[in-house]
Amino acid sequence: MISHIPLFAGLGENEIAALAQRAVERRFAAGEMLFWEGEPCAGIFLIAEGSVKIFKTSSGGRELMLSLETAPCTVAELPLFDGGPYPASVRAVDRVAALFVNKSDFRQVCRQYPDVALKILAVVGRRLRHLVGLVEAMTFGSVTQRLARLLLDASRQAGGDAFDLPHTHQELASRLGTVREVVSRNLARFRAEGMVRIEGHQLQILDRAGLERESQE
Repeated sequence: MISHIPLFAGLGENEIAALAQRAVERRFAAGEMLFWEGEPCAGIFLIAEGSVKIFKTSSGGRELMLSLETAPCTVAELPLFDGGPYPASVRAVDRVAALFVNKSDFRQVCRQYPDVALKILAVVGRRLRHLVGLVEAMTFGSVTQRLARLLLDASRQAGGDAFDLPHTHQELASRLGTVREVVSRNLARFRAEGMVRIEGHQLQILDRAGLERESQE
């Protein structure tokens, strides 16, 4: 199971065995919390099955989604090293099977096998780049522009004009820092003007040039 997680791809049998010996299996139902923002970091979660939502919560209770991670992946890498609490909350989107490795045990593995620490740094760097992009998307431009950019990015990641919508309207709103009604209204306008077709959870871009104009105006 551990060898299928990209973070540990390329590790030798000894490194994998060292982690496996220290890992405890945990299962979470859809909607169940893995941990809350601000809690002391107990360790790292290796997500083997399912998807999790990483999010921040405002003082008013509004959620801002930072990322949606799908197995195989890891969460809670950063506080393993800086000694701080979990910087964000993580909730299971669907049923999740995970392996949990205690913080002190994981640090011991990193000291024994430095390649593990280097791989962790690569993941942390990727997350930082994603957060910089998220800040930029939420800071510059209207909701319409940001939604158009998000759909274009999802299309590029999917490698085609048709793809599954990355999130529900509420999740999209959370990611864009707005409310569900505004996202639904903009998607309805994109569809009415022939820029996209939406069937169930799948979206197809019909007028890429038009959508790109919306992302820039």
